[in-house]
Amino acid sequence: MTRYFADYAWLGGDQVSDRVLIEVDGDKITSVSAGQDRPADATHLPGVTVPGLANSHSHAFHRALRGRTHRGGGTFWTWREDMYAVAGRLDPDSYHALARATYAEMALAGITCVGEFHYVHHRPDGTPYPESNALGEALIAAAADAGIRITLLDTCYLTGGFGTELQGPQVRFTDGTAAAWAERVERLTATPQARIGAAIHSVRAVPAKQLGTVADWANDHGVPLHFHMSEQRAENEACMAAHGCTPTQLLGEHGALGSLSTAVHATHLTDDDVAALADSRTYVCMTPTTERDLADGIGRARDLATAGGLLTLGSDSNAIVDIFEEARGMELDERLRTERRGHWPAAELMRAATSDGHASLGWPEAGRLEPGALADFVTVGLDSVRMAGWDSGTLLETLVFAASAPDVTDVVVGGRRVVDRRSHTQIADVPAALHDSIRTLIS
Repeated sequence: MTRYFADYAWLGGDQVSDRVLIEVDGDKITSVSAGQDRPADATHLPGVTVPGLANSHSHAFHRALRGRTHRGGGTFWTWREDMYAVAGRLDPDSYHALARATYAEMALAGITCVGEFHYVHHRPDGTPYPESNALGEALIAAAADAGIRITLLDTCYLTGGFGTELQGPQVRFTDGTAAAWAERVERLTATPQARIGAAIHSVRAVPAKQLGTVADWANDHGVPLHFHMSEQRAENEACMAAHGCTPTQLLGEHGALGSLSTAVHATHLTDDDVAALADSRTYVCMTPTTERDLADGIGRARDLATAGGLLTLGSDSNAIVDIFEEARGMELDERLRTERRGHWPAAELMRAATSDGHASLGWPEAGRLEPGALADFVTVGLDSVRMAGWDSGTLLETLVFAASAPDVTDVVVGGRRVVDRRSHTQIADVPAALHDSIRTLIS
């Protein structure tokens, strides 16, 4: 039994509680009680403690692009060429090194579980590695090294567009058919800290006749199914031209929507799309910092929530690794779109960042501070210039609208300390690990 004493903790309501004792046995929380005196044997967590943050959508190798794609103008499509250039250079060792450092950066930011949308599967010429899941296994190992949980969302990627052949680095993404993709994914191995999910890269990258194969595999195995959807207007227009319907409609026709599914981006939706996603209980992962970085637009998050949809948050391109920024970004972008304030209470934004995010990744037992939940929690210090002036009555709002990744002081995953007073306990110098792994790929 391990005991932690939090000065303040968010237990899921609209307020924070003070003097909270959290007891942990193994990797589970056994009791949570507020208004306690600090026991002599309890580890002190000064600040406000919250459930571990879920990063519902990540491409770890995109971290190598940070700061390198901002000269000149361009669009998502021109940025994609820079991204493909990095994808073409990855091998199992270099990808492990970069992902290990990227996931360590996530741990320092309070992220205890990542959904890795993984589509770089084979050698640069498209031939398989001797171990067919060498790159996927490298990502699972990297998350373990960094001390966080992972849902490896192994991604089916078959075409370069509607009726378009794969080109250049894209050839290493494909298994040829959805059936061959499913056969390879069966050989991936889950661990206590890693779960396997499925992904459809997009309706551009998986022909309509093969969408059902991926959706059926995910449903048969009871695992999460994620997909990029309606990220750009051009994708919607191309889908309409090819199939006479929106991407949402096409995915729905082939069984891809549902309570185990997550649509990522969903930026450009019709009213019917919004209703279909909400009615099917499909999660929608919003990635505000990436949408801004790529100039993709502002999604219809508030419309989805009003219709009953479930929202989660992700860092996507990892241009920024900060789930607090993603949470307030969803609110602040909506303010810009509507010229009105106050679209979500702070507690709802925190649920998107914690319990709902974990559920969308297939970890429903995580993301809450309560008995029986996984012992994954994060403490945010109150001693920074960002948090200065806090008041206990509005501490939750201060957390969501002022805190940032550098304010995270301590992180516990499965009852084990991963970040201790702002230092990673397993990787001594995370900035150096990032720098070295990126220079290996870029230089």
